[in-house]
Amino acid sequence: MQKIGDIVNKFKTDDTDKYVSREFQKYAYELAKELDDMAHKSLYMRLAKNTPRGLMESARSFVKDALNAKSKAKLFMWKLKQLKNAKIT
Repeated sequence: MQKIGDIVNKFKTDDTDKYVSREFQKYAYELAKELDDMAHKSLYMRLAKNTPRGLMESARSFVKDALNAKSKAKLFMWKLKQLKNAKIT
């Protein structure tokens, strides 16, 4: 017989995302890390919740392709605004 505590310790999981309960929160957190803009992660969470994922992915790939960007976050926001305006008209 084994102790319950020994069995539970075998199956301990990684608790790095223990405060993330929704998929869009995880996406926004990863986006903020990728853009080096952790100070504004709540902005990305709001965007991920309310903005179509296709638009956000297009802007994200645009930023990935831009090698000499001074601010990845500003470039992302500019491209996202441009894509939203193009979708409206």
